Amino acid sequence: MCRCLPPCRGGAASSRAVSSLRRTAAPVLPARRRCCRPLPVGRRCGCAARWARPVMAAFAFGCCPCCRDDGDGSIPLKEMPAVQLDTQRMGTDVVIVKNGRRICGTGGCLANAPLHQNKSYFEFKIQSTGIWGIGVATQKANLNHIPLGRDIHSLVMRNDGALYYNNEEKNRLPANNLPQEGDVVGITYDHVELNVYLNGKNMHCPASGIRGTVYPVVYVDDSAILDCQFSDFYHTPPPGFEKILFEQQIF
Repeated sequence: MCRCLPPCRGGAASSRAVSSLRRTAAPVLPARRRCCRPLPVGRRCGCAARWARPVMAAFAFGCCPCCRDDGDGSIPLKEMPAVQLDTQRMGTDVVIVKNGRRICGTGGCLANAPLHQNKSYFEFKIQSTGIWGIGVATQKANLNHIPLGRDIHSLVMRNDGALYYNNEEKNRLPANNLPQEGDVVGITYDHVELNVYLNGKNMHCPASGIRGTVYPVVYVDDSAILDCQFSDFYHTPPPGFEKILFEQQIF
């Protein structure tokens, strides 16, 4: 923390000081931030040894360079929101609780983050059985019309283990490995294939076909209750896959 002098309350820099400043080789100042305490013309702050220049140089930019908020000179990025179920994109009879992590009622819901990255992973835990489905969908999917997978706007695995896209069964889980209450279903998506993991085990039943920008999607009916898990997973994601990132986090 710089022990800055009291702020200057008037006066413009003299031409001599400005000329001296122009002749002084100095590092480029970081992006301008709100100044904590501007210093008087021609004076040095406690950090002058670090910058080896009159504080007049900093004053010309409106702030002492060592009085920024961050010790490493970086400007913190705006905190990203959490990935969760989006109450702005859900069916009219859907109920979302637990801070966007649990779905019940009747209908479907998209997550609030699209799958921009190359390889994404997310999970759903079946808290109560019934009619349900999970997968990916575009914003054009009709979230009031379930089961999903009836058109080109959604690719989902249904509660009977069948994977549907455009009203066509693309694959199916083995009959002895159907998800039950308490099971965790993991989904991987790499913009080509969607794969299903049951309690951390690969079911080897890929499905593909959907195009465009997609979001995680889940639907429920007949008393089904599912919890989404977009971080802090129950099971380690497969190699190369990771939690969903917002576009700003990727670049």
